[in-house]
Amino acid sequence: MLGRLDPDRVLRLKKWGYLAFWLTVLPILPMSAMIGRESGTQDYWAWFIYVVVFGIIPILDYIVGKDPSNPDEAVQVPAMSEERIYRVLTLLMVPIWLGVLLYSGWVFVNNDYSWFGMLGWIVSIGTIGGVIAINLAHELIHKDPKIENWAGGLLLASVTYAGFKVEHVRGHHVTVSTPEDASSSQYNQGVYTFLLRAFPHNFINAWKLEAAYLKRKGKAVISRHNELIWWYAISAGLAVLFGLLFGWMGVLFFLGQSFVAAFTLEVINYIEHYGLHRRVLENGRYERVTPAHSWNSNYFLTNLALFQLQRHSDHHAYAKRRYQVLRHYEESPQLPGGYASMYVLALIPPLWKKVMNPRVEAYYQGEMDQLFRTTKRVNNIV
Repeated sequence: MLGRLDPDRVLRLKKWGYLAFWLTVLPILPMSAMIGRESGTQDYWAWFIYVVVFGIIPILDYIVGKDPSNPDEAVQVPAMSEERIYRVLTLLMVPIWLGVLLYSGWVFVNNDYSWFGMLGWIVSIGTIGGVIAINLAHELIHKDPKIENWAGGLLLASVTYAGFKVEHVRGHHVTVSTPEDASSSQYNQGVYTFLLRAFPHNFINAWKLEAAYLKRKGKAVISRHNELIWWYAISAGLAVLFGLLFGWMGVLFFLGQSFVAAFTLEVINYIEHYGLHRRVLENGRYERVTPAHSWNSNYFLTNLALFQLQRHSDHHAYAKRRYQVLRHYEESPQLPGGYASMYVLALIPPLWKKVMNPRVEAYYQGEMDQLFRTTKRVNNIV
């Protein structure tokens, strides 16, 4: 459908498309909270956002089609990188998300939900938290201006996943697509096995990386210089705030949505690098990161929803590139669907492996032995 349009026209459409997408989706939140109160079906409507994200959007993805636009590197990329509207939009989403979070806590304690409705509301809001809070934080923590970097930290604190700010930038981007990286899933590894390693490893590794950084700077690890202490203190403060406003159920909601948001992130991590690896060179070191080490997906609608996170190959090759100028590489490994549909597939490991393993094997035909490597030393990474 979109493939028939002029690429430059699609670029202009996307400029306001990110905002338009969320202005369309976010009103669903109060609707799903209010519908069903009189008919007694509100428990089912509590799941509606989750159904939209992982049911309706994947279908629309295939209807709308893929994004035909790539910004011209010489002219459009420099100009678009400096346009303020793209930065304003990501920063504007911070107070919007915090408002959504507080409103959702109020709904949780004031709607007459059964346990099923409570679970549905937590899962729905946590999913939005993964898409807005963590995904936008991922964009912002890679940027140098403090207002953006700190906004990313605040978003992560709102879902109690501040370790991502340190581990992702200093850990994942260094060790990506190697056995050392807990956020890079291995060939034939199921998502639940992946999660059992990813959650504890990424939390612990964030503290190790921050401690090593502070020691190099000659500063005490347990001090005001440790940014993880600050971010987790903000998370604790938000939990207290939800307790004061909404009681113990408010704390339950805050922690529940945090877990679902983190779960959503790590499943996306599982999808992004599944089975891909950096080759071991003759000197025993890993090759440098290239666009070949991430799965790409170029479906237009989910690219708007995720601020082009699906153009992940370009992000890993050039980590500081802004979302609006990320490029699609046809030569990179391609997912058969957008992240929303692949997320659903990943939760069913036999089906995931049936779809994805042949793609991995085809991509690495002739060097399958490297898919079964044992862990190498971190100092072998370049």
